[in-house]
Amino acid sequence: MHKPPAELGFRNKTLQYLEQAIAHWIMAHGAMALMLPTLGFDAEVDRRRVTVRHYVDALDGLVMQGGADVSPTSYGQQPLKPEWGGDIVRDRYEMELLEGFLAQGKPVLGICRGCQLINVAYGGTLYQDIATQLAEAKAHVDAELYDQHHHDIVFDPESRLAKLYEGHKGGLVTSIHHQAVDRLGGDLIVEARAVEDGMVEAIRAKGSCFVAGVQWHPEFHAINPELLSGEPLMNGFLDCAAASRG
Repeated sequence: MHKPPAELGFRNKTLQYLEQAIAHWIMAHGAMALMLPTLGFDAEVDRRRVTVRHYVDALDGLVMQGGADVSPTSYGQQPLKPEWGGDIVRDRYEMELLEGFLAQGKPVLGICRGCQLINVAYGGTLYQDIATQLAEAKAHVDAELYDQHHHDIVFDPESRLAKLYEGHKGGLVTSIHHQAVDRLGGDLIVEARAVEDGMVEAIRAKGSCFVAGVQWHPEFHAINPELLSGEPLMNGFLDCAAASRG
């Protein structure tokens, strides 16, 4: 958050935050959740002392959470509106982290923005605003309902996601995004789509390593048994983390 609201009392400061539901979702499975402060190239940190490599060496896997828009400049476009400019600083750092974890064969899970960033990192593009660019699409965000806004998804029956959720063809998920995958990145496959409009809802990188993204928020699902459980997804991620560690 580069310009915090004045009422928070952090004038002219940049805030980095972790929404606790995603940390608790990870910790509920017996794994430690650690936040990774941004190492921007203009940061007041000597890169010889602390680098992304240090983080990658120390950790077993990477979860990229939701938040600010991915900047259109990260995928070769200009913002259609100023408010869709996104956070290029965060984009660059998270893509650097992603590359580091990929290089060591450690798993990566992207949630909402994290899913979109994986697509961009693999050379794909995004719809900057679904409602503007796809008038026929279902509403994928509702400011009033927020995490109470839901829709159904369907898995590709041959996908790894379908195997993680054995016995389920899909389910009801949260929908809190106005951006989404447009052109799919290279070496990625679509694993789930929205039932009503076919919007991409889950992607995965080809190959044996766990590199996956989901457009919904499984960390919000535990309190509502009607929503698709986040357990199989997190268990699959942590199983891979344990295997890569071994």
